[in-house]
Amino acid sequence: MDKFKFEKLRVWNLSMGLGEELNLMIKDSFPESEKFNLSSQMLKAIDSVALNIAEGSIGQSNPKQRKFLPYSIRSLAETVTCLHKARRRAYISEETFQTYYQKSYDLLNMLSAFRSKV
Repeated sequence: MDKFKFEKLRVWNLSMGLGEELNLMIKDSFPESEKFNLSSQMLKAIDSVALNIAEGSIGQSNPKQRKFLPYSIRSLAETVTCLHKARRRAYISEETFQTYYQKSYDLLNMLSAFRSKV
Protein backbone atom coordinates (compact mmCIF):
# COMPACT_ATOMS: atom_id res chain seq x y z
CA MET A 1 0.00 0.00 0.00
CA ASP A 2 1.57 3.25 -1.16
CA LYS A 3 1.11 6.06 1.32
CA PHE A 4 3.52 8.57 -0.13
CA LYS A 5 2.94 10.32 -3.46
CA PHE A 6 6.39 9.42 -4.82
CA GLU A 7 5.83 5.68 -4.30
CA LYS A 8 3.30 5.76 -7.12
CA LEU A 9 5.69 7.44 -9.56
CA ARG A 10 7.11 5.16 -12.21
CA VAL A 11 10.22 7.33 -12.50
CA TRP A 12 10.89 6.93 -8.76
CA ASN A 13 10.40 3.16 -8.94
CA LEU A 14 12.76 2.87 -11.92
CA SER A 15 15.41 4.95 -10.19
CA MET A 16 15.08 2.79 -7.08
CA GLY A 17 15.48 -0.36 -9.18
CA LEU A 18 18.51 0.98 -11.05
CA GLY A 19 20.11 1.86 -7.72
CA GLU A 20 19.71 -1.69 -6.46
CA GLU A 21 21.05 -3.13 -9.72
CA LEU A 22 24.12 -0.92 -9.58
CA ASN A 23 24.67 -1.82 -5.94
CA LEU A 24 24.80 -5.51 -6.87
CA MET A 25 26.99 -4.83 -9.90
CA ILE A 26 29.46 -2.92 -7.74
CA LYS A 27 29.59 -5.71 -5.16
CA ASP A 28 30.27 -8.24 -7.91
CA SER A 29 32.69 -6.23 -10.06
CA PHE A 30 34.58 -3.55 -8.18
CA PRO A 31 37.78 -4.27 -6.29
CA GLU A 32 37.81 -3.87 -2.52
CA SER A 33 40.22 -0.94 -2.92
CA GLU A 34 37.37 1.09 -4.47
CA LYS A 35 35.04 0.62 -1.49
CA PHE A 36 35.42 4.21 -0.30
CA ASN A 37 36.19 5.77 -3.66
CA LEU A 38 34.39 5.23 -6.95
CA SER A 39 31.90 2.65 -5.69
CA SER A 40 30.84 4.89 -2.82
CA GLN A 41 30.52 7.88 -5.15
CA MET A 42 28.44 5.93 -7.66
CA LEU A 43 26.07 4.63 -5.00
CA LYS A 44 25.61 8.10 -3.51
CA ALA A 45 24.90 9.52 -6.96
CA ILE A 46 22.35 6.91 -8.02
CA ASP A 47 20.64 6.97 -4.62
CA SER A 48 20.39 10.75 -4.92
CA VAL A 49 18.24 10.38 -8.05
CA ALA A 50 15.41 8.68 -6.14
CA LEU A 51 15.96 10.77 -3.01
CA ASN A 52 15.47 14.02 -4.91
CA ILE A 53 12.36 12.75 -6.68
CA ALA A 54 10.92 11.83 -3.28
CA GLU A 55 11.93 15.08 -1.62
CA GLY A 56 10.39 17.15 -4.38
CA SER A 57 7.10 15.28 -4.29
CA ILE A 58 6.32 15.55 -0.58
CA GLY A 59 3.76 18.25 0.01
CA GLN A 60 5.22 20.39 -2.71
CA SER A 61 3.54 22.38 -5.41
CA ASN A 62 4.42 21.53 -8.99
CA PRO A 63 6.91 24.41 -9.29
CA LYS A 64 8.71 23.25 -6.14
CA GLN A 65 8.62 19.65 -7.30
CA ARG A 66 10.03 20.72 -10.64
CA LYS A 67 12.92 22.37 -8.76
CA PHE A 68 14.17 19.03 -7.43
CA LEU A 69 14.16 17.15 -10.73
CA PRO A 70 17.31 18.85 -12.08
CA TYR A 71 19.10 17.59 -8.97
CA SER A 72 18.04 14.08 -9.94
CA ILE A 73 19.23 14.62 -13.50
CA ARG A 74 22.62 15.91 -12.32
CA SER A 75 23.00 12.93 -10.01
CA LEU A 76 22.22 10.62 -12.91
CA ALA A 77 24.92 12.35 -15.00
CA GLU A 78 27.34 11.77 -12.13
CA THR A 79 26.34 8.09 -12.09
CA VAL A 80 27.02 7.79 -15.82
CA THR A 81 30.43 9.40 -15.35
CA CYS A 82 31.20 6.80 -12.68
CA LEU A 83 30.17 4.08 -15.14
CA HIS A 84 32.63 5.51 -17.67
CA LYS A 85 35.40 5.50 -15.06
CA ALA A 86 34.57 1.91 -14.05
CA ARG A 87 34.80 0.80 -17.67
CA ARG A 88 38.07 2.66 -18.26
CA ARG A 89 39.55 1.08 -15.13
CA ALA A 90 38.38 -2.35 -16.35
CA TYR A 91 36.13 -2.95 -13.33
CA ILE A 92 33.22 -3.65 -15.67
CA SER A 93 32.96 -5.07 -19.16
CA GLU A 94 31.85 -3.12 -22.21
CA GLU A 95 28.62 -5.15 -22.17
CA THR A 96 27.90 -4.25 -18.54
CA PHE A 97 28.70 -0.61 -19.27
CA GLN A 98 26.34 -0.56 -22.26
CA THR A 99 23.53 -2.17 -20.24
CA TYR A 100 23.66 0.41 -17.45
CA TYR A 101 24.39 3.27 -19.81
CA GLN A 102 21.18 2.48 -21.71
CA LYS A 103 19.16 2.13 -18.50
CA SER A 104 20.54 5.48 -17.35
CA TYR A 105 19.65 7.08 -20.67
CA ASP A 106 16.12 5.70 -20.48
CA LEU A 107 15.78 7.07 -16.95
CA LEU A 108 17.09 10.46 -18.12
CA ASN A 109 14.39 10.59 -20.79
CA MET A 110 11.76 9.67 -18.23
CA LEU A 111 13.00 12.32 -15.78
CA SER A 112 12.94 14.93 -18.53
CA ALA A 113 9.42 14.01 -19.58
CA PHE A 114 8.24 14.00 -15.96
CA ARG A 115 9.80 17.42 -15.40
CA SER A 116 7.92 18.85 -18.38
CA LYS A 117 4.62 17.50 -17.01
CA VAL A 118 4.85 18.87 -13.46
